[in-house]
Amino acid sequence: MENIYLFMIIALAGLAIADLVVGVSNDAVNFLNSAIGSKAVSFKTIMIVASLGVAIGAIFSSGLMEVARKGIFNPHEFMFSEIMVVFMAVMITDILLLDFFNTVGMPTSTTVSIVFELLGASVAMALIKIGHDGGTFADVINYINTSKATEIILGILLSVVVAFSVGALVQWVSRLLLSYNFEKKAKWVGAVFGGLALASITYFIFLKGIKGTAFSDEKLELLGGLKIKDYLEQQVLVIMSISIVFWTLLSFLLVSLFKTNIYKLIIIVGTFALALAFAGNDLVNFIGVPIAAWQSYEAWVGSGVAATEFSMGFLADKVPTPTILLVIAGLVMVATLWLSKKAKTVTETEINLSREGDAKERFQPNFLSRGFVRIAMGMSQMSSYILPESWQAKIDKQFEKPVIALSKDKVHELPAFDMVRAAVNLMVAAVLISLATSMKLPLSTTYVTFMVAMGTSLADRAWGSESAVYRVAGVLNVIGGWFFTAIIAFLAAATIAYLINWNVTVMVPVLLLVAILLLVRNYISHKKKSSAIKAEDSLTKAESSSIQGVIHESAANIANVVKRGNKIYTNAINGLAKQDLPLLKKNKKQIVKLSEEVDELRDNVFYFIKNLDESSVGASNFYIHILGYLQDMTQSLEYITKVSHKHVNNNHKKLKFSQIKELKEVDDRFEIFFTNTKKAFDSRSFEEIGIILSRKKEIISLVTDKIQKQVERTRTEESSPKNTTLYFSILLETKDLLNATMNLLEEYYNAHDSSVKPAAIPDSK
Repeated sequence: MENIYLFMIIALAGLAIADLVVGVSNDAVNFLNSAIGSKAVSFKTIMIVASLGVAIGAIFSSGLMEVARKGIFNPHEFMFSEIMVVFMAVMITDILLLDFFNTVGMPTSTTVSIVFELLGASVAMALIKIGHDGGTFADVINYINTSKATEIILGILLSVVVAFSVGALVQWVSRLLLSYNFEKKAKWVGAVFGGLALASITYFIFLKGIKGTAFSDEKLELLGGLKIKDYLEQQVLVIMSISIVFWTLLSFLLVSLFKTNIYKLIIIVGTFALALAFAGNDLVNFIGVPIAAWQSYEAWVGSGVAATEFSMGFLADKVPTPTILLVIAGLVMVATLWLSKKAKTVTETEINLSREGDAKERFQPNFLSRGFVRIAMGMSQMSSYILPESWQAKIDKQFEKPVIALSKDKVHELPAFDMVRAAVNLMVAAVLISLATSMKLPLSTTYVTFMVAMGTSLADRAWGSESAVYRVAGVLNVIGGWFFTAIIAFLAAATIAYLINWNVTVMVPVLLLVAILLLVRNYISHKKKSSAIKAEDSLTKAESSSIQGVIHESAANIANVVKRGNKIYTNAINGLAKQDLPLLKKNKKQIVKLSEEVDELRDNVFYFIKNLDESSVGASNFYIHILGYLQDMTQSLEYITKVSHKHVNNNHKKLKFSQIKELKEVDDRFEIFFTNTKKAFDSRSFEEIGIILSRKKEIISLVTDKIQKQVERTRTEESSPKNTTLYFSILLETKDLLNATMNLLEEYYNAHDSSVKPAAIPDSK
């Protein structure tokens, strides 16, 4: 039996490394988003600064390992064999949970996950012990450190509300004083802002950094006999006052003499500070449990007592963590920071939610987000009645965004937000985490940094009427994910603890194998998604500013839509004929993807029109009509696909042979029609388009003839209302699809006639 515990220690060491990787991938968003979003400095510089912060923070985190040992459970109530089950369950659950959130690109809290996993596994083991000893459910309280657990949970929940509110308030005041033209303000304004921000961040660095070192507990006569860490926590006002004066004067010198951009300096120092805090505060979440398990194993081996009789009471004492382990952990974290693609995915989620202006919205609005937006709009209208108009005008002027003359194709190169907001994000997060640390509240750095970023976005009017419901929905989704983390972490850890305790020698290898398989599957899935190059037939936004350029670019899109539409239509008919549900299900996904691409082109119309030169404004009319017809085509295809899938999925009566035969005739004729259309647009041959248009009546007559035949069948022999409805629906929608395609061809042909009239427009290649 002793070998199984050695195996568990080795497995926990491997899980610790894996947990560091998935943990850093998730938490990198905490300290990278402000610097990356503002584009204040190069990405390489950001990563170097963050890496230094992570490495130094890891070395300073020794004193924070106590949460894993005694923060949640009372160690003296558990034996070695039981505590190993708890630790194993926690690590398996943690790595799977965090990897899941990384894969879907959602930031979650490693603090919350570890706290609720420890709580869940401890409660499960306590219940097993109580059941064995014949106790009652009320006895669980003896095993759990309820006061500390409650304090941790309340601190985490409180941080959500406080971080959002304080972030919004500080950003509103900062923007009111600095406006968007902050770089043109007097030098002393930037110096004062820099003094406040840098003083807050540097105090945060000292408080977080010194707290974990060996000399933080030393008493100095110079400090009135207080310990260094106690002095830092008690003399906040004195230290901050001196620091603000020092940094304000230094900032003024840097701005005046060296022409330093003080906002860039704040962002660099703030990124370093939060990276240091992340490693110092959150490292316990990744390696605290494995280190506690290793130290428990060493103590048990040295005791010579049976695993089921060796008490874990010694975990309540302060046990230093070997520096070499912290150094190794720091190196793994730095390597992950540079190499992890999942870290970039999670970071993009937060940056897009706080982005200035329009972006491709990832989240769909729901009734809650719409309700919150309506309430906010109502409150805004109320404030307009309270404040004098002159005040409102002055406030609105400070929030006016400068117009940046960039062409449409350059719009996405703009920073997500400016340096003032980035600096406020870092400053407020640093202050809040510092205060919580001084009050000994282990709050979630993820919650604080994310909610501060969302609060500053709201106050900065980044969430306009066109994006607010999407952004609020995104925030609600992330917060919902946090509660999901807590519930799932508790239940999953409890379940795994129960399974391991049931049969340690069998369940530990089995659960480890399952965990490895899930991690590998998620890795492959994410790699495929992130490395997938743009599909050959995907649609592209029009970027030309002339009518000829738009005609050329639109031709490529039309050829792609026709090609994909032809395949989707054929698959719908074949799926009905063969009752092939998987094919119809796959077909539904294909048409949804095509519809989304066409919708994205329509969303880009604003930028397209803004980019046109004065002599080619007529191109906008042509482009808008083309997009309208493309949308009509996709809507018809979507309807045909949907009703076909619904009919087969509901196990309705199969279409008659005569009906299938007629649909195949229509499909074969459409195959020729779509193929010729694609060929015409690929070759830019307008003569070919003219020939296709001349056959319009022939194809419409074919569809009309099939409709008439079904009418006759319905009156004489048809007995299935579902079949009749489906058949008519497909043929009528086919007719609409044909009309939309023909209208598009006519628009294209007429545009060619009204512009230069070459026999064919040459390919730009």
